[in-house]
Amino acid sequence: MIGIAVIGYGYWGPNLVRNFSLVDDARVVAVVDQRPEQRATVERLYPTVQTYADPADMLLNPDVDAVVIATPVSSHFELSMQALQAGKHVMVEKPMTSTVADGEKLVAEAAERGLTLMVDHTFIYTSAVRKIHELVGDGQLGELYYYDSVRVNLGLFQHDVSVLWDLAVHDLSIMDFLLGQSPTSVAATGIAHVEGQPVNMAYLTCFFEGSTIAHFHVNWLAPVKVRQTLICGSERMVVFDDLEASEKVKVYDKGIVLGDPDQIGFEPRVGYRTGDMWAPRLDVTEALRVEAEHFVDCINTGSTPESDGAAGLRIVRILEAATTSLGLQGAPVEI
Repeated sequence: MIGIAVIGYGYWGPNLVRNFSLVDDARVVAVVDQRPEQRATVERLYPTVQTYADPADMLLNPDVDAVVIATPVSSHFELSMQALQAGKHVMVEKPMTSTVADGEKLVAEAAERGLTLMVDHTFIYTSAVRKIHELVGDGQLGELYYYDSVRVNLGLFQHDVSVLWDLAVHDLSIMDFLLGQSPTSVAATGIAHVEGQPVNMAYLTCFFEGSTIAHFHVNWLAPVKVRQTLICGSERMVVFDDLEASEKVKVYDKGIVLGDPDQIGFEPRVGYRTGDMWAPRLDVTEALRVEAEHFVDCINTGSTPESDGAAGLRIVRILEAATTSLGLQGAPVEI
């Protein structure tokens, strides 16, 4: 039985505690939060869970085998390192750290101590994304041409990170999982409409070897909420709309057909192919439950998480390069 401690009982913490409480091979033994009212809520809902105001006190609890961190990104490195050095397995919210250098230190520390380091890339554990991953892996989409996503809404403005680190991190983790390759360079543009605050809308382009390209539009200042991704392959195309109650994934048998380049005449070289659209059936199991079970299983078996420290580090590399590009008004930055 793996003893779980959750640090941070704010927006995401309650979901983590609830889902880890349902995992057969785990039990939540501790929750850390500086706010007395949050600790009181935990004590009322989970009478057997010990609460702490200081993470250092929690790390002395011998019943804690693994620590799950759901705090602002600025605290991720320090809390994760303290937990690893105390011999605890770690699952940390995304982005894993605020710098590449800190991410590299965490990956090295976990490897040296033989501990599991996992990043909470929740979306890759959704049935929708896993179905798309299956389609890509089976070659049903053909050669991948582009990945294009939009994630916009009105709020919530963050004060410590830009919209790229807050919203684009979700889609970057999905892209990393689906494409299975890292970009060679990135270019980002954006603007802060509130003086003295981080960039609140941005456009990020990732360039890869070959003809694949990825583009992300993220915005805290939009009149509507949009969570849509288009993935185009040479054989089929996919639309992933996370706000759809059903049919979140739609597969289109559409594309182009290239004619004979040596053909003489008035026929266009590019033709169009239109076939059926189908929506695969998706599992309704909560993604965080799947992820929690995966984390515990990796601890028990010593296997590598699908969203391990290396995956988290790849995303931080992209975000750090994108931040540099923002300061250069969109000039490409190599990774």
